[in-house]
Amino acid sequence: MASAPVVITGLGRPALFRNWRVSYAEVLFLTFVTVQVLDGAMSYVGVSLHGPDIEANPLVAWYLAAFGPAVGFTAAKLFAVTCGAVLYVTARYQWVAILTLVYLVFAVVPWVRLLAAGA
Repeated sequence: MASAPVVITGLGRPALFRNWRVSYAEVLFLTFVTVQVLDGAMSYVGVSLHGPDIEANPLVAWYLAAFGPAVGFTAAKLFAVTCGAVLYVTARYQWVAILTLVYLVFAVVPWVRLLAAGA
């Protein structure tokens, strides 16, 4: 006794987004922003747990000393996202991809390993 499939109508995309297609470049930029947010959040947690000497970037370490971790990391990540946005707007997508990979490998992965080992 098989039953008929249930059809739910009216759950399509809203009219505003009906013709919206996400391009590779948009996904790439959103990935870059996500990696920046992850790096900033994990850096904040890492500095909170291990002290400001754990920060390897001397410019960010200066921001931390001058303004505190919340403002320092926010300023550094907003600057990075702004630079990524300039690359995105000028269609330098390969550089956005390279920087996303560099941040992922040299910032996010080490923080994940450090925070997982120290937790």
